[in-house]
Amino acid sequence: MINDYEATTPITTDARIPENTGLSNDDVISELNKLIEVCKDGQEGFKIAAEGVERSDLKSFFYEYSQQRAQFAGELQTLVQGLGGDPDNSGSFSGTLHRGWMNLKSALMGNDESAILNECERGEDSAKSAYKSAAQEPLPGYIHDVVTDQLRAILQAHDRVKALRDAAANAKSSTVSTSR
Repeated sequence: MINDYEATTPITTDARIPENTGLSNDDVISELNKLIEVCKDGQEGFKIAAEGVERSDLKSFFYEYSQQRAQFAGELQTLVQGLGGDPDNSGSFSGTLHRGWMNLKSALMGNDESAILNECERGEDSAKSAYKSAAQEPLPGYIHDVVTDQLRAILQAHDRVKALRDAAANAKSSTVSTSR
């Protein structure tokens, strides 16, 4: 038996933004789509880096982060769909250029691990900036939680890339100084 309340109240799964968050639904979708572009750019950049190195540990490292960024993009796309928006499905050409992934291809030509790691760090600097900016926006709580969780992971990835870059640069400089 259906009671009168249940029969007259529509069931909704609309996750649109409440009016009091400070951002419109479209603004939140726009912020999320910017992050999706960043993730797609990072996914492609790490994939290119993985394909351009010889060391299996670096290949695994770069593929791991490429997959992570694909997962992040998927989570953000789901949020955009839940808000009734059209999620971005690709990276941005300008973002790719800005983030230095095009320079990564030239670093690969020389097969220089330090240069590849340097370009990956540059890309991570851009990702950090985009995520920090988004995390400062008045996003709804559940979206803010996803963005800050992804930001923490991006900060960890940045630190790992930087540590590898520094180690490669130190190894390269000690090789140069001992060969004199």
